[in-house]
Amino acid sequence: MKITFPHMGSPLIYTKLFELLGHEVIVPPKPTQKTINLGVKYSPEFACFPLKVLLGTYLEAIEMGADTIVSSGGNGPCRAGYYGEVHQRLIRNMGLDIDFIIFDELKRDYKGFINKLKKLKGQHSWFDLYKIVKTAYKMAVSTDKVKKFIEHKRPYISDKKKLNKVKLAIEDQYREIKTEQDIVRVEEYAFKILKGLDIEEKTGAEKLKIGIVGEIYVVMEAGINFNLAELLNDFGVEVEMSHYISEWIQENLIPFVSHEKEIMKKAEDYIETIIGGHAKQNVGHIVDYKERGFDGIVHLKPFGCLPELVTQSILDKISDDLDLPILSLSIDEQMATANVMTRIEAFIDMIKQKKYKRSSDHERHVFGY
Repeated sequence: MKITFPHMGSPLIYTKLFELLGHEVIVPPKPTQKTINLGVKYSPEFACFPLKVLLGTYLEAIEMGADTIVSSGGNGPCRAGYYGEVHQRLIRNMGLDIDFIIFDELKRDYKGFINKLKKLKGQHSWFDLYKIVKTAYKMAVSTDKVKKFIEHKRPYISDKKKLNKVKLAIEDQYREIKTEQDIVRVEEYAFKILKGLDIEEKTGAEKLKIGIVGEIYVVMEAGINFNLAELLNDFGVEVEMSHYISEWIQENLIPFVSHEKEIMKKAEDYIETIIGGHAKQNVGHIVDYKERGFDGIVHLKPFGCLPELVTQSILDKISDDLDLPILSLSIDEQMATANVMTRIEAFIDMIKQKKYKRSSDHERHVFGY
């Protein structure tokens, strides 16, 4: 099999997993305008934006030689649960004979999940498969730790070119891992060189933190969200996202493990039931970010996403209740970089004014002037 998969954030983890299983991997290209245009051309007009981008990604990977697409199903009543079937039908209607392996949550379809694993594991024993999957998972946890560190510290690193070179060097090291021991070694290497950079962290009113919430694909895929995390970092803002690949694995692929229950409890005042996608989790994350002292939220909603449309409809109330600025961006093929830049810059200026005013009012109260 020549396997490809969705490009959602870094492709390192899936690439490593399938390489260790002995498959030839066709690494999907990072989505570009060409990818979007290709997906839009062959997708139904009313389809969710992620469905269109993923179709474009698959078609580019097929052109590179892929004959098997591995992906995951959706969560709850979200239409992402039908992506696999829709993509398969669209691609076959184009005359392309491509195999699809779509994994739903283990707790929802245990037998189907195991049968698909058998197809991927080939001649490997179940114990070998366990070790390989565990290694890939540990790698996901490790790379996310590094990613979070960079998103927190990048605003305070003056030499961004050097940081970018360091990131590339770290990624090269992760590509070479084969065992869990390798992961430990590479992670130590990563933090050693990252902490060796010149970091001048801000404090007090000068320190800004923004949480990014929304539909999982547009939150994690920098290629279609205008590299939002790095953009905010460049404006001097610390960033944390509501979705990371290691956390998605924990919630969807590890039986009886859930770290989202507490987050969803925080959303109960606004969304009582799970309405699909990650809508309830995202609302819970907004409340959690407020409790942890964040200064603002950017909400990403892909065009056509019904769960996040519901979330968007209650953002004004949440913002008023929590006294927390929230910017909602609808992402689609018509969104322009200049538009995003202008809105982000204005949003950050508003947060700064709000924070400085609050700080000044506090000082006047404390010192009586």
